[in-house]
Amino acid sequence: MNPLIRALRELGGSGSIDEMYEKVVEIEEIPEDILAKLHDPEKSNQTEVAYRLAWARTYLRKFGLLENSSRGVWALTAKAKEIDEADTAEVLRFVRALDREKAPETRGRRRRIDAGHEDEAPDEEQEWRIRLHHILTKELDASTFERLTQRLLRESGFVAVEVTGRTGDGGIDGKGIARIHGFMSFHVIFQCKKYQGSVPAGAIRDFRGAMVGRADKGLFITTGTFSPAAIKEATRDGAPPIDLVDGDQLADKLKDLGLGINREMVEKVTVDEDWFKKL
Repeated sequence: MNPLIRALRELGGSGSIDEMYEKVVEIEEIPEDILAKLHDPEKSNQTEVAYRLAWARTYLRKFGLLENSSRGVWALTAKAKEIDEADTAEVLRFVRALDREKAPETRGRRRRIDAGHEDEAPDEEQEWRIRLHHILTKELDASTFERLTQRLLRESGFVAVEVTGRTGDGGIDGKGIARIHGFMSFHVIFQCKKYQGSVPAGAIRDFRGAMVGRADKGLFITTGTFSPAAIKEATRDGAPPIDLVDGDQLADKLKDLGLGINREMVEKVTVDEDWFKKL
């Protein structure tokens, strides 16, 4: 929790999940082998570090030290700015008591595991993400995943999207043209990779070597995550740029475009008692 708070302070008081993750890794100097460890490979692409940070965000938000917007930006609250660091034991006691009070029917369902964590998912780990990850990594073959990527790019505004993947082509799975506001366009080469863990920097270097001289930009889409070294390699100065889309971003994009993800809007009606008292 406290490394997360320190990360947000260094980021100016607010940041995206990716920015917070990278800053915590930098502050704590977490080694690559730890960053590559997955929390539950059978259920999601989330690393253990990302999972624990998701729990930290959930607890700190409920305690009133963090707030988040609909755009996925997290920020320190005024309450957080008044303290040097959080009393984590107090945060845990408060939030667990709050959860029991709000949902008494769930008592007895939580199972404690080592290090004091609870065998449940944080607020951000939604069931649909787990199911989608299973489908993408276990049920779709490589060619079907390539067609899904092709459809995703077309729905996102790309034109002339082709799947061209073949053995010996340096990992290039397809190409397309990205149109920007109808005036500008970029030739893009993409690779879509079903992956359980973190994509290493070597995979990014190999992809860049295959795309040099053939496109303006590269796009690497995976069901997994990218190691910090891979992220640095993708944005290395002087090298052709490569945009990265990890499993969570892929899931969000499929949801936004309604590709295999259905959303139901549920109306919630409440009574404003204070309004009546003012009559």
